[in-house]
Amino acid sequence: MGFEVWGQTDVGLKRKLNEDSILIDKDLGLFIVADGMGGHEGGEVASNIAVNTCQEIINSYKILKSKISPTNLIRECYSTATRKIFQKGQVESKELMGMGTTMVMGMIVNGKFYIGNVGDSRCYLYRDNHLWQLTEDHSLVNEQIRAGIITEDEQHLVSGKNVITRSVGFEENVDVDVFHRRVEDGEIYLLCSDGLCGMVDDSVIEDILITKEPEKVVGACVEAAKQAGGDDNISVIVVRIT
Repeated sequence: MGFEVWGQTDVGLKRKLNEDSILIDKDLGLFIVADGMGGHEGGEVASNIAVNTCQEIINSYKILKSKISPTNLIRECYSTATRKIFQKGQVESKELMGMGTTMVMGMIVNGKFYIGNVGDSRCYLYRDNHLWQLTEDHSLVNEQIRAGIITEDEQHLVSGKNVITRSVGFEENVDVDVFHRRVEDGEIYLLCSDGLCGMVDDSVIEDILITKEPEKVVGACVEAAKQAGGDDNISVIVVRIT
């Protein structure tokens, strides 16, 4: 099976800097959205290190024709990226200390879509006119929902709703969620930063996917996030299986 892919990152309406980084590598079948955080431009640095590290690692394994499993390869990407970011913040530049990034990754290998995730950027699956969130947010709000402290309907009442509980680079090691599913013709995978999913309800994203041609979905999602306030940087990648 093949695929078509579209992507865009936008500074939004309230931020001066875009600390998101995205990567689309058609040759590797690799798609990444990283949402950086940290003062003194640390977020931009962290997200760039993360996506570039993953691309370098996966490309090197492809060149070497290594037999490492895609799951372990993704784990190595996250492990190496978090060490690089942590070291740069701790050793090379004190101004960047404490920086980190979310990162959601999709990779197509042998008819399967492999997903890695740390933080609250997301990967969705759209098929049969329905949208499903595949990844789980590593956030304070989601921890409280899982613990039964609040309901999903009450999450907008929580202070610190943007606090994440895992990130790439804030600590020297990170626990990454990795899973995969076999792809089917016509499926669409949507990766995004919380500049979209934190501002726009899933029902709105689903409606965009229902009503727009695949090549217009990314632009429509960015515009929807801006219409909702555009409080954060907005990054979206759409992958359609053909």
